[in-house]
Amino acid sequence: MKDMELNMQDIKDLMSAMHKNKISALKLEQGNFRLELEGCRAEQVAVTAVASASATAAAPQEKEEECPQFKGTVVRSPIVGTFYAAPAPGKEPFVKVGSRVKKGDTLFIIESMKLMNEVPAEQDGVVTQILVENAQPVEYGQPILCLE
Repeated sequence: MKDMELNMQDIKDLMSAMHKNKISALKLEQGNFRLELEGCRAEQVAVTAVASASATAAAPQEKEEECPQFKGTVVRSPIVGTFYAAPAPGKEPFVKVGSRVKKGDTLFIIESMKLMNEVPAEQDGVVTQILVENAQPVEYGQPILCLE
């Protein structure tokens, strides 16, 4: 049996259909492919896990852009995964609202497929808002925090 292959557009289409039809969860498994989606929370569908050779390549990180409803520059999730504010449970978070950061400082971690991906600041600034909770699933491109 051949493994199922989905690209990011296929996954986004599934997420859109889930949201439109108010489907709260979807699980697909075939061979080495496994996809779990949870949705209909706060007007967004969150991907909690994606594991497939064809779906694991992280898309290039988009340049930070202005936050329309937030003050400052938005830092978005570069991949689908789970947001972690600290390097380990019980440890201090990398940043808090009001923290000064320099280009290259670690802002947060996104865990994806059991890999911890540190996300660095692309500019100097001050953290003005943190938009997600620790251990929350996040989507590719989802706003995580704002720098000013």
